[in-house]
Amino acid sequence: MNLTLHVWRQNGPSDKGRFETYQANGISEHMSFLEMLDFVNEKLESEGKAPIVFEHDCREGICGSCGFMIDGKAHGGQHRTTVCQLHMRSFKDGDVLTLEPWRAAAFPVLRDLMVDRSAFDRIVQAGGYVSVRSGSPQDANAILVGKEEVDRAFDAAACIGCGACVASCPNASAMLFTGAKISHLGLLPQGQPERYRRVQAMTQTMDEAGFGYCSNHGECSAFCPKDISLDVIAMTNRDLMAAQVKGRSEG
Repeated sequence: MNLTLHVWRQNGPSDKGRFETYQANGISEHMSFLEMLDFVNEKLESEGKAPIVFEHDCREGICGSCGFMIDGKAHGGQHRTTVCQLHMRSFKDGDVLTLEPWRAAAFPVLRDLMVDRSAFDRIVQAGGYVSVRSGSPQDANAILVGKEEVDRAFDAAACIGCGACVASCPNASAMLFTGAKISHLGLLPQGQPERYRRVQAMTQTMDEAGFGYCSNHGECSAFCPKDISLDVIAMTNRDLMAAQVKGRSEG
């Protein structure tokens, strides 16, 4: 399989950046997309050229490190698939592919296809935890939680923080990510004592990071590799309004 790649190259946040074209020849359909880029990079390095920089770690769709736009679609656009899980059999011989980093003011480009997603870390640090003393492990049935709440919390906790939601949103909103981190704690008994302080702190940090506002466009959920539902945004908005009312009544 022979491919033509138009790849965004950028030396750092202050560099203008540009597209460069590379030929990826002799690609096996059994390669993952990242393995294909490794193959291209080996050739570039053998020619004394700088390799294409992209972030990766587990390469199993778990860590959320990998991620960039392929032909304008986050992770390549396949349902519930990260770039590292995308295989070259999804493409055809002779295809021309355009590779770009996530485009968002809150995700400055570090180099080429790699962006700084530390804004997500700051959102989690603002309240994505419970500060109650957990002690030694409890029996599984010590705190009863309804199955519906457990399932919803587990679905929200599946978020890997890859940033595809931000890159897919026309407003570069982080509301799906933030909502997932807020909801999976807000649905469990352990998350109740700090529930309303949490939603205020995390959404405020999200706004301060420079993400756009949510307009319920829905692209975030459509391109999320873990299929996080828009329900987490609705729950976050409800909790945020409740927190504001609670604050006024206590003030």
